[in-house]
Amino acid sequence: MTENITSNAIIYAILSLNSEIALQKEFLESSEEIEQEDLENEEGILADLEQAFMEFIDLYKNRLKKDKSLPSIEELLNSEL
Repeated sequence: MTENITSNAIIYAILSLNSEIALQKEFLESSEEIEQEDLENEEGILADLEQAFMEFIDLYKNRLKKDKSLPSIEELLNSEL
């Protein structure tokens, strides 16, 4: 299945997930009145986002080995979506 995912799709997924993680962290840090049940749910969402992000990073690292024309992970994460 991973061979069917284009490099551009992986890049967009990484950038989108990175943005969502930042938003979720900001939400958790700024929300003072989150009920415990909701807090656990929101932290679970953050954990899921981070897991998906790491899986796409691993996939991208494999692509980088095959295609040297792709930007490095550092370049990718320092760019804007």
